[in-house]
Order: sequence, then structure tokens, then C-alpha cells
Amino acid sequence: MSAPKATVANARRLRKEMSKPEMNLWHALRRGGLDGHKFRRQHPIGPYVLDFYCAALRLAVEVDGYAHCVASRPRRDLARDQWLLAQGVRTLRIPAHEVMASVDDTLSTIREHITHLPPPDATHPPPPEGEEGSGAFRPLRPSGPPPPHRGGGS
Repeated sequence: MSAPKATVANARRLRKEMSKPEMNLWHALRRGGLDGHKFRRQHPIGPYVLDFYCAALRLAVEVDGYAHCVASRPRRDLARDQWLLAQGVRTLRIPAHEVMASVDDTLSTIREHITHLPPPDATHPPPPEGEEGSGAFRPLRPSGPPPPHRGGGS
């Protein structure tokens, strides 16, 4: 899937202006990857720029600051997540304060989410490697099926 030129330009700008939580997560993802899964940062897809995107898994990881909790932003985020899901891309939203508290815990959260992802939809295959332009949130608002409940008690 291609992205409009304005979206691609916006993605390039955002790569230079990443927030501190995004930068911390990017360094961790880049340093060792995530169990062999490669992520792109500020990746344009359709009209949107995804904070992080794994093409092989068709997974977007969004680091959400406080602004994602106010005014019309939650509604817009939901519409965006639904649009992405219609394109075969699932979204995992992680609060920025959790990234700042522990990048290692954030990587564990992403890893756990990945283990519960169904195989990518064959009607939306991942783009070829290197192809550009294709293509309290975590437990409450991931798109796609939630992971199974763990632990005992009610």
C-alpha cells in the first residue's frame, strides 16, 4: 500500500522529531530487534504514520502520550485503528509513561502480544522487505483478538 507524498514527508519529519519515549523504544528495538522481528519507525501507510511497524507481522506499535486521552483523540485513534485493521494491520497501543518506566517491560509487553497474534491475513500479505510506503491502552485497546486471560481469581 502506498502513502500520499505528504504522508511520506510527514514521516521523514517525525523521524527527526521523535518523542523521548519513542526514541527510547526505537533504540531498544534497533539494538537487538525483538526475537528477530524487524520494526520500522515512523512508517507511512495510507494517510497515517505509524510510530513503529513490523511488516512481517503486520503489527503497528503506537506509543501514546497524554494527548491520546483527551478531547476527540481517543475517537480518532479508534477510527485509525479500525482503518488499519481493515488493511490487515493490527495496532498495539502502549502508554508513553510505561515506556519511560521500563523499556524492558515494554519489550516484554510487545513480545507477549506477538505470541497471541493470529497469522497475518493472506489477503493482506506483507510488503517485500525494504518496500517503502506499503503496506491505560495496551490491554484495553489493542485491535484484533485479546490475549487469553491469565492468572486465577476473579
